[in-house]
Amino acid sequence: MNKDLRIVFMGTPDFAVASLDILVQNGFNIVGVITAPDKPAGRGLQLQESAVKKYAVSKGLHILQPEKLKNPAFIEELKALKANLQVVVAFRMLPEMVWNMPSEGTINVHASLLPDYRGAAPINWAIINGEKESGATTFKLQHEIDTGDILLQDKVTIREDETAGELHDELMETGARLLLKTVQAIASGEAKETPQKHINAADIRHAPKIFKETCKINWEEPLDNIYNLVRGLSPYPAAWTEFQGKQLKIYKAHKQHTAPSKVPGEFETDQKTFIKIAAPDGYLILDEIQLEGKKKMDIETFLRGYRFI
Repeated sequence: MNKDLRIVFMGTPDFAVASLDILVQNGFNIVGVITAPDKPAGRGLQLQESAVKKYAVSKGLHILQPEKLKNPAFIEELKALKANLQVVVAFRMLPEMVWNMPSEGTINVHASLLPDYRGAAPINWAIINGEKESGATTFKLQHEIDTGDILLQDKVTIREDETAGELHDELMETGARLLLKTVQAIASGEAKETPQKHINAADIRHAPKIFKETCKINWEEPLDNIYNLVRGLSPYPAAWTEFQGKQLKIYKAHKQHTAPSKVPGEFETDQKTFIKIAAPDGYLILDEIQLEGKKKMDIETFLRGYRFI
């Protein structure tokens, strides 16, 4: 059996573009694209279009940009598209009247191996927690966030030095390929749904939203934990520490497992080639940083223009 799918796609950032593109490239009928409203940004506060909108415009797709997903006018526009499948990738939470509308339901691409790392920042938290693998999951939306029946999953290995930015790009492509397989299975009537394993709340690993305080380095933590925090927050929003009264963001660093002669959090430098910061069991050696009010730069460039007090 081959179902004639009419698909509405919902997404906003770069991560979602690869998924939309793979559906377009494989000839699926995208009857509408829902994305965030244009927002003022930059010094001139020019209106900026989302990455998904830019792509949709380039392909001549029908675009809707609702401020509120429960707005009656938007609901009527959505119904008029007569979609029988909705695909959600990196979008906001949907009200039930939206996700329950199409006959084939609404499917989501999530950047983790569910049920682990439900939440807003699965890529960051997998690296912060020192995981060795991650992956992508396609699943059916239901009431509780990220809890719906699983359709397909695909694993990826996390390198020891991999950053959140690098894992993001890998899972963007992995998730897109997985979505294509999922939609093809739905179209052919061969999709199988598997309920998520029941896991005690205390055992599940979560991926809550990242806040500024999440990003502040605690130098009393073991060196490996500090290193993983830096990787897991690079390039955005970036781990930070205080340095001579200013915020210092750390984008890249490496570890030195030698007994420190400094107390945790103390800086050490030769003023030319290195800055390292003591942890209880070694040093974090800084490679790329950004001091508050300055541009991002490598350590040698930074030290050429900065003198320690």
